Amino acid sequence: MNTLRLCFLELCRLLACRLTWLVIALTLLSPLSGLWFFRPASAGTMLSMYLANPAIVGGAAGGILFGLFTVYELDRSVRSRVNLLTDAVIPAPRMALIHLWALSAAALLALCLTMAVWLPVSRALIGSVFDIEDFALAYLLFMGPALLLAILAAAAFWQFSGRADLSLVLFAAFAGLSLTVWADRWQLCWLNPCVWALSDDFSNGRMFRSVAYMRFNWLLFLSGVWLLSWLCIRQYGKGLSGSLARSIRIRRYPAAVLLLLLLSGTAYAAQPMVDRSNPDQTVMAFSGLPWLDGVTCTSRQVQVFPDTSSGSVNGTASFRFENISGQARTAAFGINPGYRVTSVRANGAEVSYSVSSYEEFNEALLSVLLPPDETILLTVEYGGFPRENRNTSVMQGRLEISSEYICLEHGALSPRLINVLPGGTASPASIEITLPASMTVIPFGDSDARVIASHADGTATWRYEADGTGGILYAGDYIREDITAGGIGIELYYGRRHQAVMESAGAANAVKAVADYCTAHYGPLSFGSGGTLKLIQSRVTGGGYATEGASLLDETDFTAANLEDGSKGAGAGEVMIHELVHQWWGLGNMFDTSNPADAWSAEGLTVYTTYRIVKELYGEDYAREHYTDRWQSEVDDYRLNFYVRRPEYLSALPGKQRLEISNRLSYVRQYCEMPLKILKAEKLVGGEAAMDQILSDLFNRELDPQSPFLTFQEFLDACGLNEEDLNLE
Repeated sequence: MNTLRLCFLELCRLLACRLTWLVIALTLLSPLSGLWFFRPASAGTMLSMYLANPAIVGGAAGGILFGLFTVYELDRSVRSRVNLLTDAVIPAPRMALIHLWALSAAALLALCLTMAVWLPVSRALIGSVFDIEDFALAYLLFMGPALLLAILAAAAFWQFSGRADLSLVLFAAFAGLSLTVWADRWQLCWLNPCVWALSDDFSNGRMFRSVAYMRFNWLLFLSGVWLLSWLCIRQYGKGLSGSLARSIRIRRYPAAVLLLLLLSGTAYAAQPMVDRSNPDQTVMAFSGLPWLDGVTCTSRQVQVFPDTSSGSVNGTASFRFENISGQARTAAFGINPGYRVTSVRANGAEVSYSVSSYEEFNEALLSVLLPPDETILLTVEYGGFPRENRNTSVMQGRLEISSEYICLEHGALSPRLINVLPGGTASPASIEITLPASMTVIPFGDSDARVIASHADGTATWRYEADGTGGILYAGDYIREDITAGGIGIELYYGRRHQAVMESAGAANAVKAVADYCTAHYGPLSFGSGGTLKLIQSRVTGGGYATEGASLLDETDFTAANLEDGSKGAGAGEVMIHELVHQWWGLGNMFDTSNPADAWSAEGLTVYTTYRIVKELYGEDYAREHYTDRWQSEVDDYRLNFYVRRPEYLSALPGKQRLEISNRLSYVRQYCEMPLKILKAEKLVGGEAAMDQILSDLFNRELDPQSPFLTFQEFLDACGLNEEDLNLE
């Protein structure tokens, strides 16, 4: 009887066993744990909460279940003491292959059933931003391979040891490493992939590529380990070493083992996703390079051609230099470590260059020997798949390149000139980028991009002018709304997928209300430029930032789940107001976040300001019901909390429970207690007008570069109060 026929019979036997269906049923239910108990994807996007977490946890739990089931099945004949009889009918190595394929088929069935059951559930939970492609890739990459890898690992441990108890111990240790020690090392967490977020509004191609690469690497390694263990299966009454010595006589088997392990090691070392930046982020060797004497840069031109299907970039950067030194000089550029420089020419002639192996802050050092010519046109051709900073490798996805979203920063956009001063007050730059015509290009700054050419292949070339040696460029499938508020024109950009959510939340009205109120009461944002400001919704990044003329809004601030957060507002529009107020209290004025348990943070003034805006919009009764009364209720409950009254018991709890309770208590202090204290300060200083003047003075104060944070003591001093004056009764 051929092996395929035996595999089919073995699969039928498995499917006739109740234990098999119990394992499949538990695997099908395991994604529930990702909704409530274990949430490895920490971002607040809908896809992170309701797709990534169930798929990752389902894969981890299902993998453990199938690993245990594999040991149970492989040990069946030994446990029943019929292994001598079965080995006489079917050789043990052949039976091992049959077991592996049948168990893998059962795992595939479990995956298909899980996807079929969870498809409508995920669609209902995620809502309007649900995407069938993201759903399929999440389960096929986050969950499915975990089942197969667990079967390979468990089978290998059993074939090495020949004992169920030792196999279970080894498998438990191997799974435990992935769940604990390796959980934040994206290449090693074989069971639970290191996924911190999936974007709702834009593509997730880079994250899926990262997980697929890790899965492929482990598949090679564990296939090699399994094949090695297969050669160790006991035969002819011999032990492990004797069976191995007999099996390796067929040279293609050990050759296949070596090839698989070699390919795995090569894939691990040559991974293209993350760079090798110096982990010591206090070292800034590149910025310490001396300026070239007698050399200036008068302009640069860049042409960039992203490949949205492969996630890679090709480009050409041209720099004009004036060299009055009469000598050859070495110019230094920072370039993304994933890029390969293919050509460097000065005035049409090839010149020598080198790219350092040392990397820092997601850049490698490109050194180019400039000729002694007085005027130099230097052209650099480069391209490749941009790598991300290894110091933030657990948060991959920042340098997404797809037909829905692109972010290119500094050395990932073009080589960044490091050690040459500009010829004037700044280095003028002309940037051209060719993208699918459906995408909108948004320079992060005060520049405006425009289409200069449309092409027959469905792409368009955009151009914008800028200053400086670097730059950040965003592009994507964006909706733009133009709003006049606070005396300036505001361009609001958000993803097309998010249009329904933003419209239902009244995004344009919220922007206008916040800009009008905060500008009138505190002052204009310092990063507004020339009467305009871009508010750009980015792919989930973990925070926002601002520069002259533009400010970034993290998509997690505007997910459907966040817009229903009652701690930030009574409705979606009010939560939108809350998040936009952070442009003033959070970005416009920074707060020290080194102690997350501290009640003083950007949230206190943001919640208070949101209350004031809502009071102005909807009246005092509405604001009291939905804000101050709720704050007071939360603070009253906080005071009755057992762990607040007896903190010594909190310190005695296990770390995980202590962190969860501390986070809940910190939320009350920042979102409820501090706004009440600010409200009390308002009464003590003489009312709303007096408080507005105090906050305006604080917002517009001269910053100390060594300590730019707005502190609680500064707030108290401005109010003429002591901390005890704000104690709540």
